[in-house]
Amino acid sequence: METARGHKSWTFLTNHARVLICIARSPTIRMRDVADQIGITERAAQLIINDLEEAGYLTRTRVGRRNTYTVNADLPFRHPTEANHDVQDLIALFADNSAYASN
Repeated sequence: METARGHKSWTFLTNHARVLICIARSPTIRMRDVADQIGITERAAQLIINDLEEAGYLTRTRVGRRNTYTVNADLPFRHPTEANHDVQDLIALFADNSAYASN
């Protein structure tokens, strides 16, 4: 994909990271709103949330008709070069949520 000026379009964070940050900011967010904020389809958001849940980074709890998510921020990054950092470092940097700040 290219921008209007002909440059390649790329970003530093993956959609998985963006979804995790979005949920850390708002644990009761609707999947539709996650998709809108990230700029992906609702189906893509659902697949990413499922990936994060299966890997243990998220826990989904049903509350009435809505889901509430809990982020397990103590898990390390998945790639070996970043495995010495916990996800809480990413969340503290981007989510502006003191509950996840490193101690």
